Amino acid sequence: MMEPQENTNDDSVPSPAPPPLPRERIPVQKSSVCSRSYFMVVMVFFHVYVLNVIALLLYVHYNSGSEAGSSSRDFSSRSSGHKVAEPLDPQPADPGFTRRMHLPRIEGIRVGHVQKVSLVPGKMHEMKTLSLKPLLFEIPHFLSEEECAVVVRLAQLKGLMESQVMVPEGQEELNQQLNLSPEEIFHLLDLNQDGQLQPHEILTHSRVRDGIWLTPENLREIYAGLNADHDGNGLLSLEEFGQLSSDAFQRFLLQRGVKRSQLVRNSRHTWLYQGQGAHQVLRDLRNRVIRLTRLPPSLVELSEPLQVVRYEQGGHYHAHHDSGPVYPETTCTHTRLAANTTSPFQTSCRYITVLFYLNNVEEGGETTFPVADNRTYEEVSLIQNDVDLLDTRKHCDKGNLRVKPSKGTAVFWYNYLSDGRGWVGEQDEYSLHGGCVVTRGTKWVANNWINVDPDYHRQVRYQQLVSQQESQEQQLEKNPEQNTDTHQDL
Repeated sequence: MMEPQENTNDDSVPSPAPPPLPRERIPVQKSSVCSRSYFMVVMVFFHVYVLNVIALLLYVHYNSGSEAGSSSRDFSSRSSGHKVAEPLDPQPADPGFTRRMHLPRIEGIRVGHVQKVSLVPGKMHEMKTLSLKPLLFEIPHFLSEEECAVVVRLAQLKGLMESQVMVPEGQEELNQQLNLSPEEIFHLLDLNQDGQLQPHEILTHSRVRDGIWLTPENLREIYAGLNADHDGNGLLSLEEFGQLSSDAFQRFLLQRGVKRSQLVRNSRHTWLYQGQGAHQVLRDLRNRVIRLTRLPPSLVELSEPLQVVRYEQGGHYHAHHDSGPVYPETTCTHTRLAANTTSPFQTSCRYITVLFYLNNVEEGGETTFPVADNRTYEEVSLIQNDVDLLDTRKHCDKGNLRVKPSKGTAVFWYNYLSDGRGWVGEQDEYSLHGGCVVTRGTKWVANNWINVDPDYHRQVRYQQLVSQQESQEQQLEKNPEQNTDTHQDL
């Protein structure tokens, strides 16, 4: 067999190239790092989600169980009331307990916002937001013309009294009860703590205490008459103030004489009962207020009666707050019987004011809110540059908001903020308001105040006391013989 001869000739024709060999796919093992990380992240999020759901279910179950338990305990205590008598002044519950009574609060949304409210069956009323500070609403046609006339006639039938005496007495006696020294009183009046009493600090004190609406000009006359401002700078130092008796202003005003136009309030008023047996219009009005405010009926029913006020021509009510701030040493007037301690300081705890216009005023008589929707509230800035925003006789047009009286219209506002937990919080200082002077004609209005104690436990005790008293009265009515025996024993 012959071996092939190697061709060494470069000029010879090249032999064709061999066909390409087929590619073999080399199996490459993919890295599982990315997929494993993705899987782990998903699983972590899934477990966190499941744990959150379980925790939420346990929380809801626990709270529901606590409320059910407390409700069952309440029911059992009521059902076994014939076995165990509740004390007249029950001790406050645990501060961490779940409140069973809440105060719903209407949202204002924005100024000018209009929302529909159902106050009477088959009819919708429009409620307009007038301000957010304070939260203030206006409801036209709240009362019909006939209802307005009935309320006015009932007030006239009962008779109206002067809303304010000329000069109240008893301030010296109150100071003695409190055992306050002149220095302590001075520091209470010195709002900015600069060591001197400014005119507006004296005016605020005198207006609240004496009920007399003094102006800076009046104050200068009093200083001159009492020889109080020795250096003539218009300020009172501690030494100058200490030389005055606590009723010096009162005695000076009584000697000089006070006109009705100088009073904080120049009007006449009366109170109309709205409970069982009252006129149907008055009861309907209260039920409408319950639907409007959405408050528990018991709160509204235990509040003050309807106040009806008449302002003659020249009548006014200078700017004020319907309710004062409540401090630890202060008690609410309506729950003072349920307070565990006695206090010389009492205030009308009026959570809501509902004001009704009962007629159209010929001229003047607007309700002014001097600082409504202001950025800030500073008491010192209310009297500046001879402009007194509190004075509704001279500077009513300087206020931020004025509501013109319109027959049948109601306005209502909150005098307190919310505490964030469904109860009463701090006083809303922007609720400052007053009645502008009636320059022509007569003005008739009515007020419904909803009394709520910022102290939740005290409010609950008060309602329990009232409920027990009503139960005892009903029992005596059913058993008159027992009532007679009791009186004989006494």
